[in-house]
Amino acid sequence: MKKRFSHIVLVLLFIVLFINVLKAQQLPIYGQFYLNKYINNPAFAGMEKHFNVTSNHRYQWVGITDAPRTYTLSINGPTKDHKGGLGGFLYTDHVGPTRRTGAQLSYTHHLKINDNIKLALSLSAGLLEWNIDGGKISLDDMADPAMSNVLMKTLVPDAKFGFLLYGDNWHFGGAAPNLLQNQLNLSNISSPNPALNKLEDHYILHGGYKYALNNDLLIDPYIVIRYVSPAPVQVELISRVIWKNMVWGGLGFRTNDAATIMLGYTFKENLSIGYSYDFTTSNLNNYSTGSHGFIFRILFNQEERE
Repeated sequence: MKKRFSHIVLVLLFIVLFINVLKAQQLPIYGQFYLNKYINNPAFAGMEKHFNVTSNHRYQWVGITDAPRTYTLSINGPTKDHKGGLGGFLYTDHVGPTRRTGAQLSYTHHLKINDNIKLALSLSAGLLEWNIDGGKISLDDMADPAMSNVLMKTLVPDAKFGFLLYGDNWHFGGAAPNLLQNQLNLSNISSPNPALNKLEDHYILHGGYKYALNNDLLIDPYIVIRYVSPAPVQVELISRVIWKNMVWGGLGFRTNDAATIMLGYTFKENLSIGYSYDFTTSNLNNYSTGSHGFIFRILFNQEERE
C-alpha cells in the first residue's frame, strides 16, 4: 500500500510539473478566438444577431511527443426577443497521459445601459472529467500493478462567469473559468498536499474594436490578458484586415509563447474557415516546429436585431 501511495503521489507531481511548463495554465489557449469569442467568455452569447456552430482544432508544439491537442464544438446565439443568449460547448484537451473532457451550458442576460452601450452578464455550468492513462507512464518497476495500465479518472462540476460591455463596433469584458476550484481526486488515496491537484482560478480580460478603412476594408484589433497564479500575466495582441467581410489575414503575438499568422475565408456569409500558425518564441522552439490551428464556423438565422 505504501508503494502504491508513492506512485500515486509521483503521478500527481508529474501533472503539476507539466502544468508549470505550460505557465501554470490548466486551461488550453484557443487559436483564432476572434471567430469563437464565446469559448473564452460565455457573455458573447446573444451579442450577434445569429446562431453559430463553431469547431476549433488546435495542435500545439508539433514535434514534441504527446504535446497538447485541443478540440471544441460550440453553439450560441440570441433568444427570440434578443434580450438574452443561449449557448453550450463540448471540449476535449489531451496533454501527455492526461485528458480533460467536459461540457457546459450557459445563459446570458443583456441589459441596455443607454442607446450606445449594453451590458451582458453570463453564467455557464457543466461537468469536467480528468483522466490519467497509467499505461502511458513509465515507472522504474514496470511490474508494479499500482499504475500499470490503470486508467484513473474523476468527474467534477464546473462553472464559468462572464461579463461584457459592448457597442456597435467595440467590446470589453472578462471571464472567470474554473469558478468552483474543485479538487481532482484521481484515486481513493488522499494526496499529502491537496493543493497540488486543485483546479486553479483563472482570469481573462479582453477587448476589441472594428474600424472601417473604407467600404471594403475593415481592421479588427483584439487584446486578451490571461492570469493564473503563480504564472506571470500573459498578453495576446492580434489584428486582422478583412476584405468585403469575406477574406481576412492577420498577425498576432502572445508574450512568452508565440507569434501568429492567420488566414481565413467566409463563403456567402454563412460558412467560415480559418487557419493559423504559431511560431514558438520561447525555448520550446528548439524542439517544436510550431502550432497549427483550424476553425470551421456555420451561421444560422440571420435577422435584424430589434
